[in-house]
Amino acid sequence: MCSENSAGAAVRMSDIEAGMTIRSLFSTVPLDPLELRILLEYAIGFSRVKLITHSDHPLTTEQAKALSDVVSRRVCGEPVAYITGKREFFGLSFAVCPDVLIPRPETELLVELALERLPHGGKIVDMGTGSGAIAIAIASERPDAHVFATDVSEKALNMATHNALALLKGKQTVHFSAGNWFYALKNVNETFDLIVSNPPYIDSKDDHLQKGDLRFEPVGALTDHADGLSALKILVSGAQAYLKRGGWLLMEHGYDQAVAVRALLARAGFEEVQSWKDLAGIGRVSGGKRK
Repeated sequence: MCSENSAGAAVRMSDIEAGMTIRSLFSTVPLDPLELRILLEYAIGFSRVKLITHSDHPLTTEQAKALSDVVSRRVCGEPVAYITGKREFFGLSFAVCPDVLIPRPETELLVELALERLPHGGKIVDMGTGSGAIAIAIASERPDAHVFATDVSEKALNMATHNALALLKGKQTVHFSAGNWFYALKNVNETFDLIVSNPPYIDSKDDHLQKGDLRFEPVGALTDHADGLSALKILVSGAQAYLKRGGWLLMEHGYDQAVAVRALLARAGFEEVQSWKDLAGIGRVSGGKRK
């Protein structure tokens, strides 16, 4: 986190003052240009196009203060998504807050794999939905599908419900259920063509939990407070009771967990067990098909 003194230093370091032009900010403010553009759009209310066409616009006193405030928060480490309250995922703008994990580009692979395997009129459940990003992205692409989503956090489900209403606009419905993993399905008398999940998979001893954006995200959505495999084991052991024959279980996992997750799936009797790489070439999703 950031102390009051370091926050003040961040503002001084950025030297954001009334009268500065938008163009000059990109050589003055100590942030990645993409992050600065997003924060400018948020703080002063200019669109991406207007930032380009009005690059010589001088900041007003109010605009300079608003931008200084958000730049200070970012320099102190707060994620841009939590500052602006939104993050784009699969072409949709999701509302996010510190109660939910920030959707990440690598998770789009899980959505793509699910869409490839989801039959027309099929049923799919997203376990541990958080902001609802995976379930809502699938529902948006497939209005014929029956989409379910679960989470143990009431706050997360509130955010996911908000996103579903805002993004699907009544064209599709996601059925939300509260509860921890498969307990959330106790009153859902369904079997599914697919079960997908981006569960907490970071080892509790991993020092990345104390670095960067992860410091601000809900710890329960990041780590299982154990070796990073506990939630994945629960999903593998419980999935077959809720999958139709030939149904798929697809799970996102850590960069070094593909071999271990494939072993879990194989021991549980899944067929066609395999892993898929994200755009960085990292084994990011593993899955298998029920016999």
